[in-house]
Amino acid sequence: MTPRSRSQTWDATTAIEALAAADSALWIWTPAEDSLRLTGATRLLGLGPLAPECSGAAFVALALPQDRSLAERILRPADEGTEVAVRLRMRAGETCLWRGVWLEDGLRAAGMVALDTKIAGTDKDALTGLLDRKTFLARVGETLTTPGDYEMVVADVDRLRRLNEALGHERTDMVISALGSRMAAAFSDAAHPARIGEDEFAVIVPRGLGQAADRIRDALEQPLRVAGFDIYPTVSIGSLACEGGPDAADPAELLRRVELAVCSAKKLGRGGTAAYGRSLESDSLSRLALEADLRNAFVRGEIEPFFQPIVNLNTGAVAGFEALARWRHPKRGLVPPDEFLGLTDEMGLMNDLGLMMMTQSARQLAEWLNRHPLAGNLFCSVNLSVGEIERPNLVDDVARVIAETGLPRGALKLEVTEGDNMRDTATAAVILQKLKDAGASLALDDFGTGFSSLSYLARLPFDTLKIDRYFVLTMDKDEGSAKIVKSVVNLGRDLSLEVVAEGVENASLARLLLDAQCHYGQGFGYAPALPAQEAEVYLNESLSDGAAPLKARSG
Repeated sequence: MTPRSRSQTWDATTAIEALAAADSALWIWTPAEDSLRLTGATRLLGLGPLAPECSGAAFVALALPQDRSLAERILRPADEGTEVAVRLRMRAGETCLWRGVWLEDGLRAAGMVALDTKIAGTDKDALTGLLDRKTFLARVGETLTTPGDYEMVVADVDRLRRLNEALGHERTDMVISALGSRMAAAFSDAAHPARIGEDEFAVIVPRGLGQAADRIRDALEQPLRVAGFDIYPTVSIGSLACEGGPDAADPAELLRRVELAVCSAKKLGRGGTAAYGRSLESDSLSRLALEADLRNAFVRGEIEPFFQPIVNLNTGAVAGFEALARWRHPKRGLVPPDEFLGLTDEMGLMNDLGLMMMTQSARQLAEWLNRHPLAGNLFCSVNLSVGEIERPNLVDDVARVIAETGLPRGALKLEVTEGDNMRDTATAAVILQKLKDAGASLALDDFGTGFSSLSYLARLPFDTLKIDRYFVLTMDKDEGSAKIVKSVVNLGRDLSLEVVAEGVENASLARLLLDAQCHYGQGFGYAPALPAQEAEVYLNESLSDGAAPLKARSG
């Protein structure tokens, strides 16, 4: 992490301090210390006598007598993950909504408090204090009565669903609140900063006053720390040039166009940017046709696994492959995964895709093992999609596939993301253990992105950790990324877990990972995801040469 990014990393307290502008405050309760800390708009909330720190008894005493049992409920220790949601009438005359969650096995609780009466019936988003969607559109209409050139910009927080699954809604609300505060700090009221959707922020500014998209990105993409979790937010941004005056377009229509641009930006991957153009309208119509084609693709066998090599960094030999879904469209050719995986999820077909990928990949691996006995303990990793770990019959399907293909134990490796395990750790532990008993090995994907909990990791029966590619790609330039990579490798070794580093683009990164004692590398420096036939050629060449080919430099 660069010195600049480290200095701008927010912990939970400093992040929510900015929420004073939204008439909110952060509270942190530590029972063992009998300490309730308050940061933010405490005076407005009638909590001034308590700030910045008070005892539990002082807090209870500040509530109306008839509400003190409710106040005591907030303070009562509970199991990790237990949510807090209580309305309290304070002696100062204010009614406050206290929301939060218990952390660290009931050792600490944290959350937010806001005026219940102020939230109700206003034109503000209750969570961030920014304008809501309806009010934003009204303000845009007022703005466009003045002739001139304007720019409307919408930023969509990437992977909010993953964040919700990993942290829970209460802690995700804290992230959104902090991002809202950053929006309020980055733009004046004249830009009408707004939260227009669950994960969308918007502004409208005169053109020529600087790049609004860059200002939003600079504000929202700084790392933050909430409830003990490091978060590295990214946003996909859409923009639209528009004119004010008597012939100004309808604000709702303008917003629709910007949101089409956001969708286009998301196709570019995390952190994409796109401007509205007429071509996006035809793209929107073609999406309907793509949905129909996608349903037929499953029937016609057009979706198939491609295989990206995973290489043993110590020996240079191919240790296995990760199977990645690709779609051979009869007219469009090879459809990029970013164009159909999101659509697959929206159509409720991810479970079908997961079973298909697992079955086909296991069969392919079995063929390779039969034809290449020198490959040794070759494995193939298959991703379990978000939520698939809870799919009925998952364990039975894995056992059946392994039995039908005759794969040795551990050869089929199932990759799950951190977010898949955070909602119900106890249930996840049972299911994951059953998958291991059925003969699969288990990898935790995207480790290091900030959602992980060491306590969860210790409870779940993983064999492998996969380091998120962002940290690997930047480890030769960013000291923070290098430290994260080394820490994950050391953690893996301490827990007797194998570690795979994604994003190995060149020989230099491979050497750094080897110096860090990482077990395996994966990335374009070795090869992209290859069709089965080309993957077998790559495997055969590596067996013949004794090592997988590796690019000296990224090109």
